[in-house]
Amino acid sequence: MGRGKFKGKPTGRRHFSTPEEMLAGTSTRPRTFRQEVSKDEEEEEEETEQSEEESEEEPEKQKGTQGIIEIQNPNLVKPKNVKARDVDMEKTTELSRREREAIEKQKAHERYMRLQEQGKTEQARKDLDRLTLIRQQRAEAAKKREEEKNAKELKKVEARK
Repeated sequence: MGRGKFKGKPTGRRHFSTPEEMLAGTSTRPRTFRQEVSKDEEEEEEETEQSEEESEEEPEKQKGTQGIIEIQNPNLVKPKNVKARDVDMEKTTELSRREREAIEKQKAHERYMRLQEQGKTEQARKDLDRLTLIRQQRAEAAKKREEEKNAKELKKVEARK
């Protein structure tokens, strides 16, 4: 039957191997993907081992005139292959400028917050002054409400008599 311009999805043409085919080994599907990956990894390891052995025996080949002229380029990064047993754990590394500035900024902020808590900074003094002013206003408003409440009670008592 013609379906027109568009074809249907290919789900109807899938082929699934049965357990009997898999046991017999006649399945078209590979047994496991993991086995193929592990074989590839083993081959890569063997190649790297062979290349390491070769690189230890032969000195590095220089490009162009690098072998002739020695260059003191500080921007030229040479690969450092440091093995775990050769690493010096007691050696401290110097911080980069950004890291150093970030630490200084954090310490300055902590120092400022400590002074803020003690009330020694300009902003803290202003905040405390504002706070005392607000407390006075609230106390006055509470007194006023209390007086109005007492006045209402007196009026009620006089009205009942």
